[in-house]
Amino acid sequence: MEKIKYFDHAATTAVKEEVLKEMLPYFSLEYGNPSSIYGIGRRSKKAIDEARNRVSIAINCKPREIYFTGCGSESDNIAIKGIAYANREKGNHIITTKIEHPAILNTCKSLEKDGFKITYLNVDNEGLIDLHELENAITKNTILISIMFANNEIGTIEPIREIGYIAKKYNILFHTDCIQAIGNINIDVNSMNIDLLSMSAHKFYGPKGVGALYIKNGIKCNKLQDGGHQEKDLRAGTENVPGIVGLGKAIELANKNLKEYNNKLIYLRDYFISKIEKNIPYIKINGHRTKRLPGNSNISFRFIDGESLLLNLDAKGICASTGSACSTGSNNPSHVLLAIGLEEELARGSLRVTFGDENTKEDVDYLIDSLVEIVQKLRNMSPEYLEFEKNKL
Repeated sequence: MEKIKYFDHAATTAVKEEVLKEMLPYFSLEYGNPSSIYGIGRRSKKAIDEARNRVSIAINCKPREIYFTGCGSESDNIAIKGIAYANREKGNHIITTKIEHPAILNTCKSLEKDGFKITYLNVDNEGLIDLHELENAITKNTILISIMFANNEIGTIEPIREIGYIAKKYNILFHTDCIQAIGNINIDVNSMNIDLLSMSAHKFYGPKGVGALYIKNGIKCNKLQDGGHQEKDLRAGTENVPGIVGLGKAIELANKNLKEYNNKLIYLRDYFISKIEKNIPYIKINGHRTKRLPGNSNISFRFIDGESLLLNLDAKGICASTGSACSTGSNNPSHVLLAIGLEEELARGSLRVTFGDENTKEDVDYLIDSLVEIVQKLRNMSPEYLEFEKNKL
């Protein structure tokens, strides 16, 4: 069987060889519990400290401000619920957006059941928030603003620095779900006035099952689980040493090669979009044209069902998606695409293509040729399309 053509890097990435090499000893040879005081335990503790240092360098913070978690969703939960409950006596209002990842939206919905008030900001047709709407939403009870750095579906990058400035101006904590942005964008939590930041290793060529949360020193955040005193008593449970080591190495590699990586992805993305626009009619490019993640493209095809498109691509050895991997299995159209104003029919015909390190121009050409063929085939089976074409004559 031919090697698959993988274009779903927003869902997950393959672990790089250099990352795996650093992880392997901690599965067997260096298996000590980092909470133990003997030598093999101390070596595991040292490996975690090194990973913590690597993460801190990548986002320009202090190592002690990094807390390791089980995934990005856990980081989001700790950030939002932990801050909400720690600051309840100050207020009960949180501001977020309508296009957040389910890890944010569902966490906020859970808090609403516990008496918290949530404002869900609108976005424009490119996925950007209105900074005036954000500022007008602030009340005397606002304790947290949580807005994603870059959208996981349409790739739009929010004005994070400006959001951080507004939050600081009103003495409100600012959290950003940075899970898609890490490894794609230079991030400085200090200059951007970010108080809390979530990340997940498997989005930047690290292992699954490990994430991290930055919490600015001095911020009180309640823990969500009881148990031991790991991660400075914020997260109980024996540390996933191999995973943490992998996250640390992966983020180091990502930041080291960021410019070269971005230039490659921008070229592939723009080449892909231009060819699709030229060769396939009745499409819509979703998300901001320039303020978007380097490797992200999201296109809606009129008269096409996204699931049928994916199945036909899969038959050709091509992996892509219709949106967030965390929403797979839902029959509902993307909440992100609906929020930017797409009609349901167009939202259901969306395709997210996200490029990565191993993709080549030849791979992209194969994807383009396949899409041209599949889209025409599916449209020829669509009564709506045939009626549309008939009425044009």
